[in-house]
Amino acid sequence: MAKDIGIDLGTASVLVFVRGKGIVLNEPSVVALDKNTGKLLKVGVEAQAMLGRTPGNIIAIRPLREGVISDYDMTERMLREFIHKVAGVSIFKPRVIICVPSGITEVEERAVIDAGISAGARKVYLIEEPVAAAIGAGIDIAKPDGHMVVDIGGGTADIAVISLGGVVESASIKIAGDQLNEAVVKYMRRKHNLLVGERTAEEMKKQIGCVFPKDEEETMDVKGRCLLTGLPKVVAVSSTEMMDAFEEPVERIMEAIHSVLERTPPELVADISTNGIVMTGGGSLVSGFDKLVAARTGIHTIIAEDAISCVALGTGKSLETLNSMQDGTMNLSRRKQMS
Repeated sequence: MAKDIGIDLGTASVLVFVRGKGIVLNEPSVVALDKNTGKLLKVGVEAQAMLGRTPGNIIAIRPLREGVISDYDMTERMLREFIHKVAGVSIFKPRVIICVPSGITEVEERAVIDAGISAGARKVYLIEEPVAAAIGAGIDIAKPDGHMVVDIGGGTADIAVISLGGVVESASIKIAGDQLNEAVVKYMRRKHNLLVGERTAEEMKKQIGCVFPKDEEETMDVKGRCLLTGLPKVVAVSSTEMMDAFEEPVERIMEAIHSVLERTPPELVADISTNGIVMTGGGSLVSGFDKLVAARTGIHTIIAEDAISCVALGTGKSLETLNSMQDGTMNLSRRKQMS
């Protein structure tokens, strides 16, 4: 019998959860293919190593942009590889739950479902990221009790207030980890006349990135190409500079959190101020994010224990409810309205 599979289809990485086994795969959402023949060469970790380093005939691409499919064909091929990797060859096709951003349109939903079916799934269900993140963070979402989840991934930040198993208020903005990296690249160009790549920006974000003043200043030597001379150059960058670089995207995320709180019914706001705000996703691990949210909202904020895997774990736990689903239910987060 084919195992049910949960997939966190992220802009930056894909996590796959197999029922009864847990998370069995965590690889970057990158595909490398031969431009001349269209042949798929590598997927995941091996393809990521090729980003920015490929000869003319090989291109390494990320088929998902800002949380949604930007290259349908590549997404389907990538999903097929990953499903094949975890499910092997079986005459039974697995049922699959795929995570999607909360602001997804019906057309985008359809594209995800079609890609899943084409990649070898018997049936595809969707679940909204903040709902999956809440389940993965250990929140009992079935109770009539308001919880706020802020999921900052690679391509989207999803903010949602959840009660009685569904989303009451939400916002999904296309500002997340990737935009933080872009902000670093722009800042280095503007401030230091230094051209750095995406991977260097990612390293800087992880090592010295912060959005709230650190107790101790940290610095890092950054290598890049000087825009004035065209030659390699090394610049020392401090964590305070990183805070300046992140200012604009972080401000947008804070505004989205604020607007969701403003639209939330007062009883649920009271619940949230008691329960606190839970942050998940790789982007929430940038130093000081929880402190910044707490300082701006006045609500106690924590980062979930396994922030990066929360969405995948929640998707995995949702697999247990599949047998009780009505046929025709596609989006599990909206099942209340559909049943």
